[in-house]
Amino acid sequence: MDTSLSETSNHFHYIRLADDIENKILGGIFRAGEKLPSIRKLHDWSGFSITTVYQAYIELEKRGVIETQPKSGFYVRSALPNLLPAPKLKHHKPWPRKVSTHNLINTAIEAMSDPDIINLGCTAPASDLLPHAQLLRIIKSTTQKQTGQWLTRYELPAGSIRLRREIAKRISGVIPNAAEDDIIVTNGCMEAISICLRAVARPGDTILVESPSFHCFLQLIEDQDMLALEIPTDPDTGMDLDSLETVLKTHNVKACILNPNFQNPMGFVMPIERKQRLLQILGPRGIPIIEDNICGELYFDRQAPVTLKSMDAQGMVLHCASFSKTLSPGLRIGWTLPGRFKEQVQRIKINTSISTSSLNQHVIADFLESGAFDRHLRRLRTALKSQLGNTALAIARYFPQNTRITCPKGGLMLWVELDETVDTLEVFQQAMKERIAIIPGIICATTDRFRNCMRISCGSPWNEQLETTIARLGQIVSGLLES
Repeated sequence: MDTSLSETSNHFHYIRLADDIENKILGGIFRAGEKLPSIRKLHDWSGFSITTVYQAYIELEKRGVIETQPKSGFYVRSALPNLLPAPKLKHHKPWPRKVSTHNLINTAIEAMSDPDIINLGCTAPASDLLPHAQLLRIIKSTTQKQTGQWLTRYELPAGSIRLRREIAKRISGVIPNAAEDDIIVTNGCMEAISICLRAVARPGDTILVESPSFHCFLQLIEDQDMLALEIPTDPDTGMDLDSLETVLKTHNVKACILNPNFQNPMGFVMPIERKQRLLQILGPRGIPIIEDNICGELYFDRQAPVTLKSMDAQGMVLHCASFSKTLSPGLRIGWTLPGRFKEQVQRIKINTSISTSSLNQHVIADFLESGAFDRHLRRLRTALKSQLGNTALAIARYFPQNTRITCPKGGLMLWVELDETVDTLEVFQQAMKERIAIIPGIICATTDRFRNCMRISCGSPWNEQLETTIARLGQIVSGLLES
């Protein structure tokens, strides 16, 4: 600790000490999740009184930079809310638009599939955070026990009864009264969303989405020859519901796709009262909601956020999720609870892929039955919280002024807003030359209103290479500002 700080300073001693500690956190000397020196040690190192040290820690706690853990001490917060301001709500006049981002999205996705890339674009946990060894043991055991029978027959179109039963148990906390017969198993979450959209809308129809939105939603709308009606979306509270009500007075909308919990790309959780109001707005108009809850299990608070489906009394919410962000993206096991649209969704599922892999379904069911999932999730949440915190710290340290970032309470991504003169498509192109992948904001909308934004994934454990990568991205951004 810097001993140059003096008790004779004209400033409040504890404020100066708090500022010094915060600067060391920003400088990477103390990392997110790391335990800080005890009050007595800091007293010995700094020369400040025990009272002053204690007051400094309390000041940092008020700033949201550190947190107290009972009987353990003070720690750098894994998610740091006030290091940089949040991105601004970007207002625009909503209007149905054709989507034409397909080629750019494909370029970004292809870049993320390169194993030699430092991948800050793909929103999936790193392989060493997932229980691969356990899953491989289950695969080996399952194939030996079943002597190949799952390789020679189709599974039920709705999915394995055993898996659906386990999913129903799993989601009972966020969707009370969910039953196995309500569930249709799919090939990942995107197939669930795709078949749900086809069940409730037709080519030429207008679909409500958040803005910015998950780029794959826009690609799906484009592929189905539908129109996207983008509603301005606040980085903290979600879709602008006043704007939504105004739009619905003049436009005929057939469906809404959104992910209100740990939204992609911004990471927010829509507050409960706003979820209720959304249902009150769309329900009487008969507009179905396709709810993507793929990151719903990746919460950092004590419990999972409330789902729209749990408040759906009319069966108008088609809830979609998967195990891709929590267990294995490669097994491609997702599901949907389509409510009153179950018959249509199941028919489209049969016409699309008949059923989902029997082997993969039974592997997931075995893992869920083992009781290991909750233990794994606790470790995964802790890791992701730390990774988001360290990435946010590095952005605050290495990126230029006028940078803004979100502060999610779950999930695995950050939304970064840069100076309005910066084009993140150029950042993407320059970074790719150095084997670094990000998601440029331009693919998260039908227009270029998010051209100065980008999404950064925090799925990999923090290390020196990642810190160097964030620093290099900051240099690229600074270079574009100066050019």
